[in-house]
Amino acid sequence: MSNIAREQMEFDVLIIGGGPAGLSAAIRLKQLAPSVEICLIEKASEIGAHIVSGAVLEPTALNELFPDWKQRNAPLDTPVNHERMFYLSNEEKSTAIPIIKPLMPAMNNHGNFIVSLGDFCRWLAAQAEELGVEVFPGFSGRELIIEDDKVVGVITGDMGLEKDGSQGSNFEPGMELRAKYTIFAEGCRGSLSKKLMDQFKLRQSVDPQTYGIGIKELWEIPAHKHKPGYIQHSFGWPLDDRTYGGSWLYHFGDNLVSFGFVVGLDYSNPWLSPFEEMQRSKNHPVIKYHLEGGRRISYSARALSEGGLQSVPKLSFPGGLLVGDAAGFLNVPKIKGTHTSMKSGMVAAEAIVEALTTQEIEPISYQFRMRKSWVYKELHQVRNIRPAFAKFGAKIATLYTGFDSMVRGKVPWTFHHGLGDYEKLKAASLCQKIEYPKSDDELTFTRESSVFLANIDHRDNQPLHLKLKNMSIWKTVNWETFKSPESRYCPAGVYEAVDIDKEPKLQINSQNCIHCKTCDIKDPTQNIDWETPEGGSGPNYPGGM
Repeated sequence: MSNIAREQMEFDVLIIGGGPAGLSAAIRLKQLAPSVEICLIEKASEIGAHIVSGAVLEPTALNELFPDWKQRNAPLDTPVNHERMFYLSNEEKSTAIPIIKPLMPAMNNHGNFIVSLGDFCRWLAAQAEELGVEVFPGFSGRELIIEDDKVVGVITGDMGLEKDGSQGSNFEPGMELRAKYTIFAEGCRGSLSKKLMDQFKLRQSVDPQTYGIGIKELWEIPAHKHKPGYIQHSFGWPLDDRTYGGSWLYHFGDNLVSFGFVVGLDYSNPWLSPFEEMQRSKNHPVIKYHLEGGRRISYSARALSEGGLQSVPKLSFPGGLLVGDAAGFLNVPKIKGTHTSMKSGMVAAEAIVEALTTQEIEPISYQFRMRKSWVYKELHQVRNIRPAFAKFGAKIATLYTGFDSMVRGKVPWTFHHGLGDYEKLKAASLCQKIEYPKSDDELTFTRESSVFLANIDHRDNQPLHLKLKNMSIWKTVNWETFKSPESRYCPAGVYEAVDIDKEPKLQINSQNCIHCKTCDIKDPTQNIDWETPEGGSGPNYPGGM
């Protein structure tokens, strides 16, 4: 790839990723230094195309970025007005948990908004472009440019390559985008961010990152059931006591409901399927009531960085910074990361403006600025909650969470994440096989019908972006020991064990990929490598939903 003649473009700052963190960094840079030349690239076909609707936005960072966001017509139209939480003891029974806001700050959503996050990112992009930021969707960052042990930019992905890597008739080489500083805002488990962490040893002296997979469906429900501003969370059934996770329901827009389900990827049973757990959870009465009689209109999944403060890597390196979920700033108890991601981008912008002035090789002040920000304080308060579930199990951890939340995390201890998620799987022979019910195609669905709703576009003959480093490992480890866990943890049916009665082999249906990165995280030998496909590929979630 690197030997191809490429066009070069140079900027002061290059931003990889058009989510809330990258866009906020671009905007803040222009607010502080209007003459700075900024380029932002996004691998999706348009800004917001890889972000499905339905999220609760805490406007803390937005208030700082644009105090006049209401006058700017930011798409925050549905304020939260009622919230409930349930513990599901089995497939029929539930217990309502009173939300005592002074004692449960993570569940206090007063002043927050239910939004289409895709539309919110489109709005942020419009603000950035108005300030003079060059925004290029449809371009994926494929390769780091490192010179003299410093990141000086990225090479975007080539277009028009054939499956065997040869140049097709419509071949267009990727560009060299160079900058004094590069901000990596790729989101959770970004392919370039992963390489950076290895190259500059950014994860030394911190806990392994632990992840969750969030699977989301967007529903249109009957008007008489719709309660704009209502949010609901649940935990317990169908997951066992040792598996972290739960569901959410958000009512917003025109009769829309965002239904989602999170499963911690530190689960141990290789027979578990996060997708199937989500589907059967919809049969519980407290969830079924909201969706029954409705119409499912979109589907998505993405990995979430759940390690919290203990797992945040070193944030700066020569030539650049990590921001947002690429660094792991999700507040897990809140199930919110947009506000913390935005703030990290804004703080990064401040550090880069300083570095441009002093001509520092590494914008080192970013690390210190983040420690002084409200993001650090917020994450420090909840640092023990997610690891408590891994340490104690759901029931005891729920009691601990109540205590820890009551004292705002002011305890003299910090729980740690000991192993990576991929190290937690047990052999299939040691675990109980899970028999999941058949879908009814009204409330519950198959992977195939779900993937169709993601509106995926991968050019048929492009090179595979999902690669096995060693093909032989799959049969000897993934199949013989774990019975092909990737065929269950992938929410899009990308991985399929075929010919299991003869000579089992792995079939990779890369055209189904919805870019959740779960395979890159959970593969037991870290043999699967997720790379960005051709720019513009992947899901396409429309605006206005």
